[in-house]
Amino acid sequence: MILFFNSCNLFDDHKSMINYDYVAIYEEGEELLAGNLSVKTNSKNSFGKEIPGLIFKEKIAFGLGNSLFSTPWISVGSTTAIDGLGPTFNARSCIGCHSNDGRGKPLKNGENSMGFILRLSIDNDSLTGEPIGHQTYGKQIQDQSNIGVQYEAKVNVNYQTLKGIYPDGTKYELRKPTYTIFDKNFGEINNIKTSPRVAQQVIGLGLIDALSEKSILLNVDEFDKNNDGISGKANYVTNVITKKSSIGKFGWKANQPSLRQQIADAFNGDMGLTSSVFTNQNCPLPQDKCNDYPNGGDPEVIDSQIDNVVFYQSSIAVPKRRNFKKQNVLEGKVLFNKSECIKCHAKNFKTSKSIENKHLEGKIIHPFSDFLLHDMGEGLADNRNDFLANGKEWRTQPLWGIGLIPKVNGRARNIEEAILWHGGEAENSKIKFMNLSSIERKKVLDYINSL
Repeated sequence: MILFFNSCNLFDDHKSMINYDYVAIYEEGEELLAGNLSVKTNSKNSFGKEIPGLIFKEKIAFGLGNSLFSTPWISVGSTTAIDGLGPTFNARSCIGCHSNDGRGKPLKNGENSMGFILRLSIDNDSLTGEPIGHQTYGKQIQDQSNIGVQYEAKVNVNYQTLKGIYPDGTKYELRKPTYTIFDKNFGEINNIKTSPRVAQQVIGLGLIDALSEKSILLNVDEFDKNNDGISGKANYVTNVITKKSSIGKFGWKANQPSLRQQIADAFNGDMGLTSSVFTNQNCPLPQDKCNDYPNGGDPEVIDSQIDNVVFYQSSIAVPKRRNFKKQNVLEGKVLFNKSECIKCHAKNFKTSKSIENKHLEGKIIHPFSDFLLHDMGEGLADNRNDFLANGKEWRTQPLWGIGLIPKVNGRARNIEEAILWHGGEAENSKIKFMNLSSIERKKVLDYINSL
């Protein structure tokens, strides 16, 4: 970062930065968040573009994977290539949760889940820390089902409005959700731990998959030895493919170690489809009709189908940044870094070997995430452990592509509210953001929206 300042101590006495002179300089190539694999795009299909350089055979695999990602599965029928859905499930297709390869929809009362799930657990495995699902409802509430089978339950959400005031007098509001399980078809759910999740955009997943464990561990400071208040740690999870413990890279709590396992888990947990990775039907014993329902083969998603979806997901490109030379965005970059957001939303990774896609190897990328767990405070806590992640800890979410979510998914994501929910290790950064003037806060948001 090349910066020129005419004053020091930008946050002296929590005063606004507006009275200080500062100039941010455009860095050559900073718009290329995935190096030469970045693509220029600014449309509703921005999250579905392929990386440059695929040969003809790979383009076919990309297309086949895209088709499987988008095609609704059926229960049992003549179309054996895409049957086996359910018997209980949350979505009929991958794109049912990741519309246009983007984010899922927040829960709305009276609607089935469309990218929203509610995780469940009663305890954790004493050896691995893996959550143990409810004996009747499993590891997540499945609110849809095939004909002749009862769905498990439904989920409602109610919001409490929390009002606040910035130091400069500007008012803001936060919405705090509370989730309730109702219409329970298999008995009461007592002493349960829950965690709401919304599906994330699926860009750049192959590049994340290609990061070595060593590159992620470089940012670990579990016991805050440098006394900066930030103590990110890696989540070590069960790799069911290698039968070893591995660093988690994917999911809100970094509870999946590889893209292949993440995809196979989504097929199983969200759509009720078995594979060679997860072989068991998602039917807890008390659900008799679920257990007795005909399946779509053994496994229902064959290895070649998994291969194509993994290649498709690994080959989705990261969009280039937009408006990256505008003065307000460059100044927002200064403020973003001075607020120390960059300590967790990290740049400058280099990918290692990829077993899924050789095009991804040796690339300098800027995901704006360290892929580590951080204590985010009581406001975001779900009080549910997930391997080494405790009830307050979450994986730093990558920011690349965040500014395109309104175009891709047809609605704005309130980045400002997300910042204001930060706590724990991010409390100091949030306070620095709040102590900016309204003009400067807008510049920070402009910068984030350029990513």
